[in-house]
Amino acid sequence: MSRFFEIIPALLAWGTIIGMFFLSYFFPVFVAVFIILFDIYWLLKTIFLSFHLRHTFREMKKNLKIDWLSRIKNISKNGKSEKNWEELYHLILFPFYNEPYEVIRESFKSVLGSNYPSQKFILVLGAEERAGKEAVFIAEKIKNEFHDYFLEFLITVHPSNLPGEIPGKGSNETWMAQKVKELVIDKKNIPYENILVSVFDVDTQVLPEYFGILSYNFLITEHPEKSSFQPIPLFTNNIFQAPSLARVVSFSTTFWQMMQQARPERLTTFSSHSMPFKALVDIGFWEKDLVSEDSRIFWQCLIGNSGDWHVVPLNYPVCMDANVAPTFWGSMKNLYKQQRRWAWGSENVPYLLRGFFKNKKMPLGKKIYWTFNTLEGYHSWATNSLLIFALGWLPIYLGGENFNYSLLSYNLPEITRFIMSLASIGIVSSAIISILLLPLPPKWFRWWHYLLYLLQWALMPFTLIIFGSFPAIEAQTRLALGGKWRLGFWVTPKFRK
Repeated sequence: MSRFFEIIPALLAWGTIIGMFFLSYFFPVFVAVFIILFDIYWLLKTIFLSFHLRHTFREMKKNLKIDWLSRIKNISKNGKSEKNWEELYHLILFPFYNEPYEVIRESFKSVLGSNYPSQKFILVLGAEERAGKEAVFIAEKIKNEFHDYFLEFLITVHPSNLPGEIPGKGSNETWMAQKVKELVIDKKNIPYENILVSVFDVDTQVLPEYFGILSYNFLITEHPEKSSFQPIPLFTNNIFQAPSLARVVSFSTTFWQMMQQARPERLTTFSSHSMPFKALVDIGFWEKDLVSEDSRIFWQCLIGNSGDWHVVPLNYPVCMDANVAPTFWGSMKNLYKQQRRWAWGSENVPYLLRGFFKNKKMPLGKKIYWTFNTLEGYHSWATNSLLIFALGWLPIYLGGENFNYSLLSYNLPEITRFIMSLASIGIVSSAIISILLLPLPPKWFRWWHYLLYLLQWALMPFTLIIFGSFPAIEAQTRLALGGKWRLGFWVTPKFRK
């Protein structure tokens, strides 16, 4: 049954793609009507999601201006929370492989620059043994510079070739969490209920109020012990060094996450996020034999708590690196691999379906809701852009003479072009917000660069297919084939000019 569940995402995707050609040849009229209706659906969805994007953008801008440390002091003082903020500790995990010292140092500087008492921070920098002595040297160098500022600073070295593990973030994070639990938390007798753990990619730079708004949401959330906390990922640390295609893809990922923040009922954990340490201990930490640990931890908690788990949107950003390599084609190659790794999150489908079958306490409605949304999400990722840009012409080329002489055939390209032109309002909205999200530009940046950064969004149809559908189809196909075709964890190289 597990193998069948692994085949489902690819079966749906390839069934749709093959069906496009089959139906366009045998039933062109049906396909023509379908594509018009699908384009209208896409237009309505674009408008709907654009409202969510603008809403989250406004909330984020508002949250960036608030002194959240003062807020949490007030709610504790006024008895609006059962916990006192001074009881909270922040455990921060930075797993890394072979990232440069400069990248890691900037991340630690950002934590030190937080508007939050640094003596409430326990930091763990987790090197990989397979990265060699250079990684340990970098870790020691970082510790020597920063350890005096925090309550604790622990270096861990994750052994290579441990049985039952896939080398990657998940197995390293579990090693880090277990070690800090044993060597720091248990020795200091810090209650697990008072610890929030933040798992950051090593290039993650937090803004000054991150730990304040995180603590605030933890204190006011109705069931904080059953909640994850998700910031907005901004890939802007090196955005001015990234090629235009990489910038569009990076901002597209950010915008999707911003839209999801406005729909918390659909929100799952992604990349850098935070959660209660006790919940992490209760589920046995991250699974060590998978690639997509950032999303899997959500499913572990959801199934482990019989559906009673939530992701709280912080509407507050953390900053990470866009995909940049020394050469343009190197950036494109890495960008594709990164998107394929993210699309490999479809490996969660068999996990959640097995979990739903085994867990008899979880409400049936929640099982149906998450099954549909998850399958629909991966299917849309793989097929929607192909449906939009292929079905408008497939019936014309494959439908035969009878269809080509029809009025519907003549008008189909014009109708679809008109609807997609209306839908381009979403691209215009994204282009404007992307300019507003840019950090302070470097000295070489001129006013006319902003115009180029707006015009780059004309590349979005291309990026949706090349860096959207194609890596998603490949990932789902590899999952279905199994065995040697399965993906291991690929570390995105970090490069700054």
